[in-house]
Amino acid sequence: MRAWRVHDLGDPAEVMSFDEVDIPTPGEGQVLVKVRAAALNFPDILMAQGLYQEKPPLPYTPGVELCGEIVETGQRVIGSPASGPGAFAEYALMDAAAAYPAPEGLSDEKAASLYLTYSTGHVGLHRRAHLQAGEWLLVHAGAGGVGSAAIQLGKAAGAKVIATAGGARKTEICRELGADHVIDYTTEDFVPIVKEVTGGHGADVVYDPVGGEVFDKSRRCIAFEGRLLVVGFTSGQHPSAPANHVLVKNYSVVGLHWGLYRKHEPALFWRTHEELLRLVGEGLIDPLVGDVLPLDQAPQALARLGDRGTVGKVVLVP
Repeated sequence: MRAWRVHDLGDPAEVMSFDEVDIPTPGEGQVLVKVRAAALNFPDILMAQGLYQEKPPLPYTPGVELCGEIVETGQRVIGSPASGPGAFAEYALMDAAAAYPAPEGLSDEKAASLYLTYSTGHVGLHRRAHLQAGEWLLVHAGAGGVGSAAIQLGKAAGAKVIATAGGARKTEICRELGADHVIDYTTEDFVPIVKEVTGGHGADVVYDPVGGEVFDKSRRCIAFEGRLLVVGFTSGQHPSAPANHVLVKNYSVVGLHWGLYRKHEPALFWRTHEELLRLVGEGLIDPLVGDVLPLDQAPQALARLGDRGTVGKVVLVP
């Protein structure tokens, strides 16, 4: 089979090669799946650069999210490959206990895009931030894969959603996703606008996959007893929250590393998946897929994602 492999750490376009390798053999508790679609995520880039918290031994096949067909049964499933990455290939191994049924109403490309970002968003908004109906939710980078999921999940929870995005195309996408108010951060400062839109109340929950200056400015427009969710650092900058500011404004900075629940509370994965199936079935969430490319264009796809010129999820199809 053909599979992309990272042989050295660095820019994915420079360290990946499309190799001919053996089809993997399932171990105990594993299933072999034929990959039907593999969704890209920002950690795919960070992992190749050696900047992610998970560092698989070299060489490895990247890709942490897929929709596949179990070879033995023909069942369509979604999830992550066994032991982390491995989705950018024609076949992959999955842990049988973590191969989740794909929603019948979604295409392969959309199903592959549901698992990671929507599970992260659901656990983040509900378990970590305890988002309530009627609260104000501020979603940064709303037109991206992570942000678009958070907008839809926020609206499904009954929240009032403010989204930030860069440029006319991306702000319009946020409106189409259901955001109540959209701010173009390339031309507007979101801090005073959030304060104005909320009548001086501020954002009860901030969903921040960007970090850096976005995190710092979010602290200035967060509500009393607000929750600032640290989802990631696509800006490349790891911010710090001054403890005195947290105390004076009485808000919480909440970390969100969804993958850790596999170690601490694995049952949460199935409960979250069942909730996502319900939301899909009720038409409340629908993954936004911005680009679909053939598997052999993985380096170009990762470059697009890294340049932040994409909307929604980018998906590879073998």
